[in-house]
Amino acid sequence: MKKRIMVVDDSRIMEHQICKLLEGTGYEVVAYCENGEEAIARYDEVKPDVVTMDIIMPGIDGLEAAQVLMYEHDEARIVIISSLGDEEMLQEVYGIGAQAVLFKPISKETLLGALKKALS
Repeated sequence: MKKRIMVVDDSRIMEHQICKLLEGTGYEVVAYCENGEEAIARYDEVKPDVVTMDIIMPGIDGLEAAQVLMYEHDEARIVIISSLGDEEMLQEVYGIGAQAVLFKPISKETLLGALKKALS
């Protein structure tokens, strides 16, 4: 059975890219959310194995949404995918408990590695 991925990013292009990168793997995108509010609202319905989360989005940003998901769901596994990469942001990401961080643009190898790390 394939692992279920929820993509949270305000860019539909990113969702399509992740779907393409996961073709022929043990993962499938089962939900796409455009913002943190939608991800929080749909998590129980979707029950993803891993959530990929952008940081900069309208409304609740990805860090806050990830924090809420991990607080409300002990099993939540979050991979942050962002174009930001400063030291302060990395400390905040790992401080909230995200399992992995990727920087855009992403490759199939880095995505698969981060998903594997998040699930281990």
